Amino acid sequence: MPSADRNDLSLPVIALLKGVVYRDGDEDLWQTTLALQASIRDYVAVLGLELVLDEAEGFAWLRARAVPEGGEALPRLMTRRQLPYLPSLLLALLRKKLAEADGSGEGQRLILSRDEIVDMVRVFLPSGANEARISDQVMAAANRIEELGFIRRLKNQERLFEVRRILVAFVDAQWLAEFDARLEAYRGFASEGEDGE
Repeated sequence: MPSADRNDLSLPVIALLKGVVYRDGDEDLWQTTLALQASIRDYVAVLGLELVLDEAEGFAWLRARAVPEGGEALPRLMTRRQLPYLPSLLLALLRKKLAEADGSGEGQRLILSRDEIVDMVRVFLPSGANEARISDQVMAAANRIEELGFIRRLKNQERLFEVRRILVAFVDAQWLAEFDARLEAYRGFASEGEDGE
């Protein structure tokens, strides 16, 4: 394959530096990213990044490369952010729901309503709390993970959300299995909060 012109690389590299590139978001950009993936990998390696590309699921993004043993770490270009409890819980619950949908063979897309999302999380919050307040808190967490690209609202249907497949790459099966034990602890915490009122 001939080496890629810098102008050819600009569009996919800039898009990847801004976030995730989805096949269903921009087919031309996706095809360019696929065609130039070797050149993109070489280009971003200089910045201490690596291209993660999943052709089957249709997404690509950049992440910081692991520092080789005895190697010197570069300053982080991609910042890591720790999410608060509620968005983290919601991500884990959505990942679990995605795994269940995959296991049942329901299809590629997982679509949930606003009410279904609130109901999923409500189990882990004290039941004596104000229902409207719980709904607002859960939707604030949903808005946060929508900003991060893990879910998206369906066009012309503001109350429906699609869970994006990239969630599988960020919340892997091992982490999810360990999280099941934590979920039980959270259920216990919610029950204690209920009893303590």
